[in-house]
Amino acid sequence: MNAPRLSICIPTYNFGQYIAETLESMLHQIRPGVEIVVLDSGSSDNTSSVMSDLQTRHSCLRYNRVPDRQGIDRDMARVVELARGEYCWLFSADDLMAEGALSRVLTEINLTQDVYLCAHSNETLAMQLVSATHPIFNLSQDFSCQLDDLRCQLTYFRLAVTTEAFFSFISGLIIRKAKWDSVRINEAFVGTCWAHVARLFEIIPSGLNVKFIASALVRRRGENDSFAMNGVVRRYALAIEGYQNLAAHFWGKSSNQAFHIRRVLRNEFRLRQFLEAKALCSAHPERENRHLLDKLVVLMYSDWTFTCLINRFVYWLFPTPLYSHVRAVYRFVRRRAMPGTRNTRIG
Repeated sequence: MNAPRLSICIPTYNFGQYIAETLESMLHQIRPGVEIVVLDSGSSDNTSSVMSDLQTRHSCLRYNRVPDRQGIDRDMARVVELARGEYCWLFSADDLMAEGALSRVLTEINLTQDVYLCAHSNETLAMQLVSATHPIFNLSQDFSCQLDDLRCQLTYFRLAVTTEAFFSFISGLIIRKAKWDSVRINEAFVGTCWAHVARLFEIIPSGLNVKFIASALVRRRGENDSFAMNGVVRRYALAIEGYQNLAAHFWGKSSNQAFHIRRVLRNEFRLRQFLEAKALCSAHPERENRHLLDKLVVLMYSDWTFTCLINRFVYWLFPTPLYSHVRAVYRFVRRRAMPGTRNTRIG
């Protein structure tokens, strides 16, 4: 048999309640030359039975179950190893593929870019729309960039709005398998959740052509953040420490690239969130780590800009007991200003 053109690669662990809906959003769009590869790292829920039922009806679906759970970094590497396609579309086991997305991707990969980043909508746990698009770059149209060209790379970094520009969201990431296989997994980043990002950063000097697809091809399920089980502060640390370590390793702390990664992190983690986390540390010291939070604030506002200095000043001096009152006032004013809306938090 000829190798598939595209493999949709889904690592999963205990997402049995969501994975059928995820797969159904793909299977009704399926066509020749596309396979779906699911790697189950020892789920203890009903994932196995859900997959068994779907496999009997869909020959394009390959299910691989391993008894050990080695974490998302190794699972992502292993599921791509199992893929036979020229391109691999990494996909979370709880997100949905938008209508028409598969056809669009199959057309796009004819352009033979190394990496495609696609936009997504944000939705609630019950898949009710929160926002039609999520900010990734400071523009709203497709564009391509050769990241091994320094001038183009710096433009790319300046345009970045969130860490999704730097490959953080797996369901929006489509890669040429041969390019991915050209380097091995970097063991220094295994366990950080960002080994796949390190792998792509490592490829950049030898040539990495990236295209951003501005159309929302993925419906992202919010309020289902499995990485938040160990507390809010540790969840923040995954991204803040993780991406700052990536920047320092590949470009150096003082580089323009590292500056833009810090800037992007400040877009994702606002002062309000640090103040809320500070209050949580006071209310739940057994769960939330104040020492780690203080360290994250120093990392986030380490640039010598007026905004960074002000934010650090406010964080250190703002009285923690006042936060709940200020938040209540803010929410009241927001509801009055925007009647009919509800406060939905995407986790």
